[in-house]
Amino acid sequence: MVERFLQQTACRSQEDYRKNLHIRVPENFNFAYDVVDAYAEEQPDRKALLWTNDQGAEIQFTFADMKRETDRTASYFQRLGIGKGDVVMLILKRRYEFWFSILALHKLGAVVIPATHLLTKKDAVYRCNTAGIKAIVAAGERVIADHVAAAMPESPEGFLDFHAGIANAAPFVRPQRVNANDDIMMMYFTSGTTGEPKMVAHDFTYPLGHISTGCFWHNLHDGSLHLTIADTGWAKAAWGKLYGQWLAGANIFVYDHEKFTPADILHKIEQYRITSLCAPPTIYRFLIREDLSKYDLSSLEYCTTAGEALNGAVYDTFRQLTGVRLMEGFG
Repeated sequence: MVERFLQQTACRSQEDYRKNLHIRVPENFNFAYDVVDAYAEEQPDRKALLWTNDQGAEIQFTFADMKRETDRTASYFQRLGIGKGDVVMLILKRRYEFWFSILALHKLGAVVIPATHLLTKKDAVYRCNTAGIKAIVAAGERVIADHVAAAMPESPEGFLDFHAGIANAAPFVRPQRVNANDDIMMMYFTSGTTGEPKMVAHDFTYPLGHISTGCFWHNLHDGSLHLTIADTGWAKAAWGKLYGQWLAGANIFVYDHEKFTPADILHKIEQYRITSLCAPPTIYRFLIREDLSKYDLSSLEYCTTAGEALNGAVYDTFRQLTGVRLMEGFG
């Protein structure tokens, strides 16, 4: 897949990378159609998303599955009146419905705001008023639903059932003109270090920028099984759980859990033979406190970290225990 968008797919050095990394940007590029649906047409059985949770559930989605479900979701959203330029906020934690929804919204030319489940009523009101949010798709948990409902006192009582909606959706018909390259595709609200959070917009070419993330930083390839530890409400999810990884040909591993437990992560790496891991240094610090001799981590080929400074002792210990160097990224 990545060969379609790069003139040169391998770089021998940093200088080679700087001089010769040229991304071909198609006119009216749309990741959902030009990557996900292209995979579905050409390699329908190719593994796309391996979703698991802390209750023992497991679903391996192929790209044919992703096309079918995102088409149904897009059709359902259309019926609700969502279309090009409309703003929709997703509060979906690590649910697989996040991938259904974000790709469906791309297919409609809508604007996506991924958001953390930690938002309160005040946070939701601020985002709705600032961004003109038309709809919210949220995980069906009481605490999330209560904050959303409290933020919109004039909305109808109750919520629509997502799965009932997509189950009864009409066949999806692609809109005639979905997007131009410079249309806004996604917005994040900054952490608000000073003042209120600010909106940061990305256009429809944004996923192509993550070729560098998936291919050259995460070092992914066909057959990789990649785990990035991040909630979908954070920008790290776009970096590590979607665009660059599929462009590189990887299968994305998702562990949907309520409480972070280092031993559970190590068990998942061993159980599913995960080949690539990306997590903040704090996560690695917790992992090396476990008795790693109890786990077979030999499937790990490449590990990356970002988001905060990496302590040298964590790097040394992880390498000593696993034989894998942590590759640090920043930007």
